Amino acid sequence: MKANDQYGKFSTPAEVRLVRTLPGPIERVWEYLTDPAKRARWFAGGVCEPKVGGKNDLVFQHKNLSPHEEPPEQYKKMNDEGFKMPSTILRCEPPRVLSYTFDDESDVTFELTPQGKDVLLVLTHRARGGDIPSIPGYASGWHTHFALLTAILEGTPPPAFWATHLRLKAAYAKAYADLPKG
Repeated sequence: MKANDQYGKFSTPAEVRLVRTLPGPIERVWEYLTDPAKRARWFAGGVCEPKVGGKNDLVFQHKNLSPHEEPPEQYKKMNDEGFKMPSTILRCEPPRVLSYTFDDESDVTFELTPQGKDVLLVLTHRARGGDIPSIPGYASGWHTHFALLTAILEGTPPPAFWATHLRLKAAYAKAYADLPKG
């Protein structure tokens, strides 16, 4: 398995961490995290004010990520109509650290480190309180979105979004179920 295909790790039932090596330079990767038009190509568009307290609305429009793929029934409405997730920047240290709220119960942090001509990206998605049952779905979502980002940065064809996401969702659900309890 290639390094960028490695599964994220659940540190606890409330946290997942994914590590990827992306083609640099670091400023280019930073732009794909903060420029709404570039971010929309692999994840979600929407306003991004890259400063602590800044608005960071995530506007998901998955039909644009994989326009020739039929979404699974459970995702059709979200795929076709999209949805907006209000978000606030918690930490912003260009071009190395970006952290923001994600949904009503968790935060995400991107850490970028130059490694020669490449960039090490470490994403941590963490619940603010206790465990959140949706963390396996978030893990498979990040894994799939990072596959799109990698393809864009490498100039290679992107994977099919929904097929990839469904396959990964099952694998992450199993890994999460196998975590030690208590």
